Amino acid sequence: MLIGLTSSGPHTNGYSLIRKIFADIPLDTIFPEVDVPLADVLLEPHRSYLSTLYSLLPHIKALAHLTGGGFIENIPRVLPENLDAEIHLGSWPIPSLWNLIQQKGNVYTNEMYRVFNMGIGMVAVADKSYAVEIQECIPEPTFIIGELIEGDQKVVLV
Repeated sequence: MLIGLTSSGPHTNGYSLIRKIFADIPLDTIFPEVDVPLADVLLEPHRSYLSTLYSLLPHIKALAHLTGGGFIENIPRVLPENLDAEIHLGSWPIPSLWNLIQQKGNVYTNEMYRVFNMGIGMVAVADKSYAVEIQECIPEPTFIIGELIEGDQKVVLV
């Protein structure tokens, strides 16, 4: 199973595209979707997952940090050659920042998942029998965002 942990914002994802989309918009602009100045939501510090996941590492098969390259480029790095990661769209709440970026930049959905973390900053790969236990041990909301299926080391968005 693929367990998603939330991101604190863009982390290191897509700042070139973000700068292009918001180039003519003052950073003190407050969009109703995000309810804080644009600078604050875009420059939220990158969070560390170490303290959250360290004690669970014996039960985790792999970790994919969703940095530059989003879902499409980062998750395949931890997959064996014969498996795909099937991501179940809609299985976690996408923060409104991503909808704002997509609308303002007219960015296709597949490109959003290739460039950005879409609110998931870390993906833990765990055996199905441990997934719920792992989730219960993490003191924050987590989401089963997908599973591994037969394939050839790709991410499949469904």
